[in-house]
Amino acid sequence: MTTQLPPITTIPSLTTDERAAILDTLFEKCAPLHTLSVSLLREKTFTSYDELIAAVGQQLMSLYDSNLESDDKWLVSILAAHPRLGEKKVESAQSRAEQAKMNAADGAAGAASEDIAERLANLNQVYEDKFPGLRYVVFVNGRSRPVIMEDMQRRIDTSNLQQEKKDAIMAMTDIASDRAKKLGG
Repeated sequence: MTTQLPPITTIPSLTTDERAAILDTLFEKCAPLHTLSVSLLREKTFTSYDELIAAVGQQLMSLYDSNLESDDKWLVSILAAHPRLGEKKVESAQSRAEQAKMNAADGAAGAASEDIAERLANLNQVYEDKFPGLRYVVFVNGRSRPVIMEDMQRRIDTSNLQQEKKDAIMAMTDIASDRAKKLGG
């Protein structure tokens, strides 16, 4: 599953575990996301991976729009599935590759990596203190850590929890679309 995505039209006929693996590949491994979206992948035939990702994004936005505390907790658990930016132990191959690209962008920018890694770890902590239960999620898209850290600081300074959840949903769908393109989806 890590090297190629199956043809989009075959997804409804896949097993539950295979559909969950597609979600893990596009997003991150997350049991609450499986609960939310695995059945959608069985019930609907999509014409493209972008359409599938948009449908999952809509499910996430429905949780965001809900007034139920249980839906908010569910959403936060999904948003927190992404690894911390700069984290050494990253589970998914896609996240490892994305973080490696960010490291390469740092090198091209001449950034001192140990100092930047320490500042990034501190910013992650400040972010998580400001937005309990969340992780900073951003579509890196080739940007260096200093540029990403400026964005992180701006989002911390804004202190808008609801906007942060919405931004995280958008970042997750952007990341998933990028992964789908890279994996032949």
